[in-house]
Parts: sequence; C-alpha cells; structure tokens
Amino acid sequence: MLVEALQADGVEVVVRRGGRTGTIVVLVDAAGERTMLTDRGACADLADPDPAWLDDLSVLHVPMYSFTGGALAGTATTLVGWARERSILVSVDLSSTALIDSMGAAAMGALLVRLRPDVVLANELEAAAFGGLGAVAATAGVAVVKQGPRPALVHQRGCADGAVGADGAGGWVEVPVPSVPAVHDTTGAGDAFAAGFLGSLVAGAAPVDAARVGHRAAAAAIATVSRLEP
Repeated sequence: MLVEALQADGVEVVVRRGGRTGTIVVLVDAAGERTMLTDRGACADLADPDPAWLDDLSVLHVPMYSFTGGALAGTATTLVGWARERSILVSVDLSSTALIDSMGAAAMGALLVRLRPDVVLANELEAAAFGGLGAVAATAGVAVVKQGPRPALVHQRGCADGAVGADGAGGWVEVPVPSVPAVHDTTGAGDAFAAGFLGSLVAGAAPVDAARVGHRAAAAAIATVSRLEP
C-alpha cells in the first residue's frame, strides 16, 4: 500500500522488504501542531547500501534519525560519504528536540563535523536545543531554521547581511512565511519545505529564494492536510 501510494505520486521507489513496517501515530492539537509517536520497525535495519542508489541523484537528504543506531546508521553514513565523493549535495535535518537531547548536542555536532553536509535544516526548538543559531550556522555552508508561521532564518557561510538573532549570531536573513488561513494540521509541512527548498537550491536558486519556494511547498502541504481549497 505504501509503495503504491508513493508510485501514484510519481516517486521512483526502491524497496528492501523485511521485518515489520515502521508506523507512526500523529497527534494534532487545536492549533494544528503535531506530536509524533513512532515505532521504527524495520526502518533501522537497512543494510548493504548500493552505490547505484545515488545514480543520477542531485541531492541526498537524510534525517538525523537515520544516524541514531542499527544498520541504518552505517548505511546512511556510507551513502553520505559516497554522495560527497560524487559532489552530490548533502542535506541533513536535525529532526527533533528529543533526539538532540538523547544524543547530546555536542555528540550531534561532532557527527555533523564528520558528515560535512552542505545544508542543515532545523526548526526553532531544535536550533535552541542544539545550542542556538550560531551552533546551527557552524554545521554547514547553508543553514535554515524554520519558525512555524514566523519568518524562516537562512544563513549562508561567508554572508554577513541581515544579521538577526538574540544569541548574537549574524549572517541570518529572515524569509517571511505566506499566510495560510484556517490551519488545522501542519503534518508534513517541514518535509514539504525541505523538498521545495532543496529542489530549488540544486536548480541554481540562492538560498533565500529557495526558502521562498520551500514556504510555498509547505503552505500547499498544510492546505492539503487541513482540507482547504487551493
């Protein structure tokens, strides 16, 4: 069912079958914010990566969850290394504050130093748990901190324009979020932002312009899950 749903959306799906399907329970509050309860099942068991997985790839996007244990952690690390050898853009999402707390901000920072991603994505709570804007900016050439309905913050190493941030970190540019009426569910908004942002970035857009595309993708996802008219 999952594979067919992805294929119906035009996704080329490469699947390893085995074990229990990973599941997730999403709890949505009255403001549309969500909390997730996960059972990773076989998701952490992905082993024996194939270099062919990276053929014709422009960007490899990996959630930090993929580095937390099991065979998947080694597989993800190997794929990132292969991607860097092929000059494929590598993006990492910090994923959750609970993950940062359990792994430890220092250990996660050391892992990112080894991975050397081109892009790091986080939300405002994850950024705070990681050590603030300055800590996030130090992890990659391009860093993005999403702030829900408030402007996203975009940092490109070497740029000093539009300095913001209470922790004194400079070089951040605010990118306003388009208004979305009657938000009932924000599930998938972060992933949609990542898709829009990264797709635009590898197409040649500047990070700030790519963030605007990411916002539009996130707004469309929110409208869809909130059952709003386009």
